[in-house]
Amino acid sequence: MKRSVIAVFDSGLGGLTVLRALRGRLPKEDFFYFADTRFLPYGDRPEVFLKERGVLIARALVARGAKALVIACNTATAAAAEEIRAAVTVPVVAMEPGVKPAAALSRSGRIGVMATTRTVSSPRFRRLLDNHASHLQVHAQACPGLAEAIEAHGPESAEVATLLDRFVSPLVAAGVDVVALGCTHYPWVAQGIARRLPPEVQLLDTGEAIGRQLERLLAAENLLGGGSGQLHLATSGAPLAVKATVERLWAQNVGEHLPVEYWEP
Repeated sequence: MKRSVIAVFDSGLGGLTVLRALRGRLPKEDFFYFADTRFLPYGDRPEVFLKERGVLIARALVARGAKALVIACNTATAAAAEEIRAAVTVPVVAMEPGVKPAAALSRSGRIGVMATTRTVSSPRFRRLLDNHASHLQVHAQACPGLAEAIEAHGPESAEVATLLDRFVSPLVAAGVDVVALGCTHYPWVAQGIARRLPPEVQLLDTGEAIGRQLERLLAAENLLGGGSGQLHLATSGAPLAVKATVERLWAQNVGEHLPVEYWEP
């Protein structure tokens, strides 16, 4: 089987922010984006489920012809990245909450990380802190419900604004000078977060770094090219409901209207 598609998956549609960065860097590649909305949010699922589901999805995407996988979900990365890499033979790029680059950017020695509850409580996140930020004050802000509110109500909704008020204010009080966005949904509300921070605080989105890493891995395996810029979206949930969210997030921000199909690994 000829492998020509880059597969990107997330529990929902937050990973579209990563997809946007990937297509910007690799516009001639073909992409298949899978939103596992049947089991959204991943943050509420047991770790053993996330490992099993992640491996199932990864193997099914490779069987569809994926030449590389991007785990566009920090929660799935924290729970299952090692198991997914062990289960497939294609290159795998996984999300990290941006602790290392945030530590490099900070001048005050105080950084903030906004992420899901599962991500900030995961052993993988603790290892990142130990390896790259042990000399810093790290304010890990769990943001329960924020990703779900972004999908359900939209980035500019009153529901999202209320949650941003709650989650950003502790970071302001802590005096951080860099805030890493540790969930792929959060770049959709980056402007709202920035409005609540002092102007000198830097926001860090790891999407562009993921694009560079993917390009390096594809080049190393001689897998660059072979596409024509096509993009297909699929969901394990209800396509019409997902389509409405895609219109709210992708079409309004990127200007591209996309169909959504049903697919179950």
